[in-house]
Amino acid sequence: MTEALVGLDVGTTGVKALAINVDGKVVAAAEEGYPLSTPHADWSEQDPDDWWRASERALAALGSSASTVGLSGQMHGLVCLDDRDRVLRPAILWNDQRTGLECAEIEERVGVERLISLTGNRALPGFTAPKLLWLRRHEPDVFGRIRRIVLPKDYVRLRLTGVWAIDAADASGTLLFDVANRTWSDDVLEALELPREWLPPVHESTEIAGAGDQQAAALGVGVIEPGTISVVLGTSGVVLAPLPAYAHDAEGRVHAFCHALPDTWEAMGVMLNAAGSLRWLRDVLAPDTPYESLTTEASRWEPGAGRLTFLPYLQGERTPYADPHARGSLTGLSIRHDRGALVRAVLEGVAYGLRDSLVLLRELGVEAERGRVSGGGARSRLWLEIVASVLGLPLELTVVEEGSAYGAALLAGISSGAFASASDAVDACVRVRDTVQPRADWASAYDEGYARYRAVYPALRDLEG
Repeated sequence: MTEALVGLDVGTTGVKALAINVDGKVVAAAEEGYPLSTPHADWSEQDPDDWWRASERALAALGSSASTVGLSGQMHGLVCLDDRDRVLRPAILWNDQRTGLECAEIEERVGVERLISLTGNRALPGFTAPKLLWLRRHEPDVFGRIRRIVLPKDYVRLRLTGVWAIDAADASGTLLFDVANRTWSDDVLEALELPREWLPPVHESTEIAGAGDQQAAALGVGVIEPGTISVVLGTSGVVLAPLPAYAHDAEGRVHAFCHALPDTWEAMGVMLNAAGSLRWLRDVLAPDTPYESLTTEASRWEPGAGRLTFLPYLQGERTPYADPHARGSLTGLSIRHDRGALVRAVLEGVAYGLRDSLVLLRELGVEAERGRVSGGGARSRLWLEIVASVLGLPLELTVVEEGSAYGAALLAGISSGAFASASDAVDACVRVRDTVQPRADWASAYDEGYARYRAVYPALRDLEG
């Protein structure tokens, strides 16, 4: 196994290690889990050493050498290190929501328009920069001892190789990065009074074999050039489009990040609950019922679920509203609606949320011809048909559906010279096994359903307090 290309994905619930050969075939895999800590409302933390210990075990199970490992991982998480690279406190994760005041402070200090222009994004609680401001305000002793910061996968790299570094793709999600110029933003750092020497040297993903989980996942399904978009039906939902030049939404409704390829960018819409919405419904209504049974019940309903509309804003939302106070809803309920109708409405509501992202990407000039779909929700044929029909795009499934870990393994191959380029890696390893076409007979119903969906949030917003 020492000559295999290995991808290591440091996720929120565990680490996944994957070994592939140069033809892209998966030859070994291992997973190791670790806990999530929520010591207070809206907090989400982990012990970085849990990531390292789990990574050691997973790599040992593959029998891999460190020199062949590519890394991907959960974005935005803050790991603070002292002058001896010791962890100062638990890592604050991407889904932590404690920093609302700090986000407002950042936008006031920098200015909303200027912040979006510099970083490609608005200040959101999940990003890294507001976490640093929170520490300065609430844990000044910890803040005063910081000498280095890293993101989750980069802490594993530091322990694995001794190299302190970050890639442009993952750095894009810190809110401290000049995304257009692929370097740390001195303007933002000065406005926030944060020292540049805390930040690791920046490399391209193909040079250092690392990327954020979404960029790695896009590479893993071959989404590297305009025309093909990545559609992720995971716990969260993502629509990601490669861009040949930097572009950002003036209102920051979609993220602008560096892609995992040099001189390539991406625009990405994110909804916080995609497959997570279906899991919520099952946990509430039918915790012992298989998902397949629920989607079979949903298939008995026509598109539109009898005008039943679901908003998937169960934990606030990012795209298109950037509203942490947004809440989910089911509207249009009648006595004839059964459990299958509720499930169908959830599947359709998530698809409408993905369409919100696609609409905004098209405003940036994205010309989407097809989607490459991944994530747990992609196991449902009905859901794929719904999403394809709502987006009006064919959705392709690849032979290997290992997501971010697979993309990280391809990065390992590129950086080590096994592949000459990202295009070479994709041509050698990524193959389409199936295509789900939009249903023409559903198009009208879903245009009407999407119009209803778009009307619900503005109508309910004032009731959310």
